[in-house]
Amino acid sequence: MSTSVHRAIASLPLPDGWHWRVEPRPRRRTLGIEVTAEGEVVFAVPPTADPSAVASAVRSRLPRLADEVRRREVRPAEPVKELIGGTSFAYLGRRYRLRLVPAVPEARVRLRAGWLELPEPGSPAEGAQALADWYGARGTAWLVPRALPVALRMGVQPWEVSIEDLGPRWGACTPQGLIRIHWAVMQLPADLVEYVLIHELCHLRQPGHGPAFRRQMGLALPDSDRREAWFGREEPFLWRGAVRQEGRPGPAG
Repeated sequence: MSTSVHRAIASLPLPDGWHWRVEPRPRRRTLGIEVTAEGEVVFAVPPTADPSAVASAVRSRLPRLADEVRRREVRPAEPVKELIGGTSFAYLGRRYRLRLVPAVPEARVRLRAGWLELPEPGSPAEGAQALADWYGARGTAWLVPRALPVALRMGVQPWEVSIEDLGPRWGACTPQGLIRIHWAVMQLPADLVEYVLIHELCHLRQPGHGPAFRRQMGLALPDSDRREAWFGREEPFLWRGAVRQEGRPGPAG
């Protein structure tokens, strides 16, 4: 089946230079299209996919896909932070300067008097993990109480909403109803955190990103196109935990 789907997609007027592949996924019911951080297009298809229907769906999405691939290809390098006093970190769209404090037993990562305090870590990697854990805990306390009313308004029932490290993905929705949001998303303004949340909640009804999904997004969030474009401008600059190692120069975030 994947061979015939591959031939059907290859017959389309795909832009020159595209890297793409067909990936059969037994648990999918509809076509899914993903663009990786490197700009590769992944066509995720269910076992019973009809090649002509897949080709038609892909054809209708080519302009938007081309824009997304171009954006990925010119994506800036992943931000790298240096864990020294004064380094800037964002939380819910606001900027805070890092302040290192003594690593006494009661010390913890926290916002205090306009500073993001970090107990002096034993290594940059240890400090990065402490900050990621703080984003996760603080983000969970902020997001989960807000997620349930949004889900009720949309008429969906997630099994659980959690904040985790999702690697290159900003959000995920499992067939069982588990909504996961990357901790790094908590650096964004609240309107964009809500956008990511609603995007994943919409997947409870529409697993793909086709016209039905976009209609669902529009119903749940009337200005979803504006927020999508805003998110696209902001997300390449989100810090995902990369830190400058001692004695190793690198680009600062």
